[in-house]
Amino acid sequence: MDPLMLWARAQALFCRLVGPRDERGDVPGWVLVTVMTITVGMGLFAVARPMLTDMLRSALNSVR
Repeated sequence: MDPLMLWARAQALFCRLVGPRDERGDVPGWVLVTVMTITVGMGLFAVARPMLTDMLRSALNSVR
């Protein structure tokens, strides 16, 4: 039997056994993950900003 046909039959059997899925997803969960990621990123940038600024200035001064 063709491996692709076998895969298609296995997938069809799985879908029949599991039933229909809700494709909407977990919107509040994704919003929470997004907000937390932005918060952590902003916090890290606030701490690292002076060091990043010094590194950029040093790199630009070395080009002159």
